[in-house]
Amino acid sequence: MQGRFKRDSSAAAEQEPRSGTDRGASPQHTQNPGQAPTGESGPRAARPGAAPVGDGRTAAPKPVGPTDAGSRILLRNWRISTRLVALLTLPVVAATTLGGLRINESLNEIQQLEHMQLLTKMTKEATNLAAQLQAERDESAGPLTNGATASDFKVQDRRTKTDRAKKAFLDATVDIGNTDGDQALESIRSNVNQIATQVNQINKIRQGAYQSKGADSLTVDAYSGLIESLLSLSQDMAQATSNPDMIKRTRALAAFSSAKEYASIQRAIIAAALPADPKKDGTLSENDRLYGQNALTKEKNSLTSFNSLYESMGGNAEELTAPLNGQGNPEIQAAEKYADRVLGQQDGLKNEPHRSYLDWTDQASTRINAMKTIEATLLGEMEGKARELRDQAQRDAYINAALILLVLGVSLVGAFVVARAMIRSLRRLQDTATRVAQDRLPELVKALSESDPQDVDTSVESVGVHSRDEIGQVAAAFDDVHREAVRLAAEQALLRGNVNAMFTNLSRRSQGLIQRQLSLISELESREADPDQLSSLFKLDHLATRMRRNGENLLVLAGEEPGRRWTRPVPLVDVLRAAASEVEQYERIELASVPATEVAGRVVNDLVHLLAELLENATSFSSPQTKVRVTGHALPDGRVLVEIHDTGIGLSPEDLAAINERLASPPTVDVSVSRRMGLFVVGRLSLRHGIRIQLRPSDSGGTTALVMLPVDVAHGGKKGPVGKPGMNIGGQNGQAPVAGRPPAGPGLTAGPGG
Repeated sequence: MQGRFKRDSSAAAEQEPRSGTDRGASPQHTQNPGQAPTGESGPRAARPGAAPVGDGRTAAPKPVGPTDAGSRILLRNWRISTRLVALLTLPVVAATTLGGLRINESLNEIQQLEHMQLLTKMTKEATNLAAQLQAERDESAGPLTNGATASDFKVQDRRTKTDRAKKAFLDATVDIGNTDGDQALESIRSNVNQIATQVNQINKIRQGAYQSKGADSLTVDAYSGLIESLLSLSQDMAQATSNPDMIKRTRALAAFSSAKEYASIQRAIIAAALPADPKKDGTLSENDRLYGQNALTKEKNSLTSFNSLYESMGGNAEELTAPLNGQGNPEIQAAEKYADRVLGQQDGLKNEPHRSYLDWTDQASTRINAMKTIEATLLGEMEGKARELRDQAQRDAYINAALILLVLGVSLVGAFVVARAMIRSLRRLQDTATRVAQDRLPELVKALSESDPQDVDTSVESVGVHSRDEIGQVAAAFDDVHREAVRLAAEQALLRGNVNAMFTNLSRRSQGLIQRQLSLISELESREADPDQLSSLFKLDHLATRMRRNGENLLVLAGEEPGRRWTRPVPLVDVLRAAASEVEQYERIELASVPATEVAGRVVNDLVHLLAELLENATSFSSPQTKVRVTGHALPDGRVLVEIHDTGIGLSPEDLAAINERLASPPTVDVSVSRRMGLFVVGRLSLRHGIRIQLRPSDSGGTTALVMLPVDVAHGGKKGPVGKPGMNIGGQNGQAPVAGRPPAGPGLTAGPGG
């Protein structure tokens, strides 16, 4: 049975038509049974693209062209959420980086200001030590130059106070031990260590203090070197900060401290020149006078520089230095004028009234103490400003961090909201498209194919995405595609209905003509006595019967019931004989062991048609010298199995699987069905009555067709088995007893009856 149901119409036209079926060339016309028949070969009948689906619809064709979307890392394959995150990454990273730099700058500023507070504390101690050294130098100058020893109370007391200030300063330098890699602080630490080393050498200065007659400036200069080193720490403070205001304050403090030191030098030079007894004359060498005069000039320059720096910070220098101008205290102004007269001209001390060093020291100390108070004020202001700047830097760091977190939070929340809105619309579009493609459209097409298109609701439900963005436009386009697909499906259903109507009309007309032809042939057969003429009439009868079956095939294609109907059950043997009578090579069909059961009248004509198609293929695709054996078996459950065996070349497993699939699920009517009409008709008729058909390889070679008749078909519409399970029928070898005429059951080849 190889090649059955697989021949196209062109191949069928090369030989005598055989009921319009799609069988290949008969082995009668080929001497090589192993050669594939002409026309469409077996594998083409089971092409993967034409495999039917379970509900009888033709499976959707596979998409043409490459379907590989490419690598997952390609931009076009990224998820929408991933693209949004990538889109926001650059500005967020940039904002975070800038914010991080700003926070880092604030933290560095905080660290600098913390260093400033530490250095301010150390500067206070250094300034206090410088003040004590100034007092020791100035107040011990008079006693030492007038013969007092180091154990004198006035000298020893000042040195004791200096030692206490020195210890406090050295203790303060310990706090600057850890610099944490800060280069500016490391430089200051190195300078502090050098100053500490100089401070520890103060005893050497004390040992030779004021011992060189007429060279008191040497001792003053030795003390001044140490004092200036201590006062230089305020200048070093400017290295620890990048704040312009703090830099100006440190410079202003350094300038005023320098002015105070120069005023203290003047006090020391003049005190060393005055006697202890106010009645005696003092002695001031020219070198000492010039040294003091230079200090007087530098003091004025330093005060001018201080005033300029302090005014640039927005302060009132005149108000701050008002006490130095003698306002409220005439001793300050008197001391300043006395120093100008003594140091401003040669032999200036000789022109002044006699006075002791104690009188001068007390008077000059009034001005020094006023400057000390101003210096403390400047230190306090600087310390307060450093604290204020540190607090402000902390607030800025907190605000910047909060702003960065806020920006990140808003960005992430915004991205999440936007992505969620987009993804929700896309998912809705995807879900709707999937439901339309997999459920709605196939169900609608099925409904249109099974009923009148006018009775089917062809309205299209919108996707439900009505936004004005690109997603909404895609959704609107999909709605248009959906509506167009439904319209085309309705048009196709209407077209199929028209085609079915054409098939029905053509079949009905040809059926009437063929029936009249059969009646005429039967009448001629009954009158003819010549065997040769009778044989020709039998051939005409046979051809007319096959033409009637082709006409009924058109009815099956159109989904219509056949015109011939039986109202009473018919024995199965008569059904088999009637099917054999519609086959060209009916003499090769051998009936054996057919159970004595009856077929329901409503199924008789369709079963005859179905079996005739199978027998036609069995005879066409097997050797003319072989028999096609038909047997029947009554099963215990009441069903009846009819087997049709041929000894052809057989079918491949792939062809058998494809044919069995088509028999179980016939495809929709199309051009391919017209080329394989037998397969389609057998499948449709079997589905109409619940008859199961399957092709299997035969044990003796060839193919076996199994036809399983359900209980309600095999027993005349009854629910249980009747008759004996099997019996031999027919004439010799089970064939029809009438020679030269096709075997037939009573009345089955005639017109409708019952």
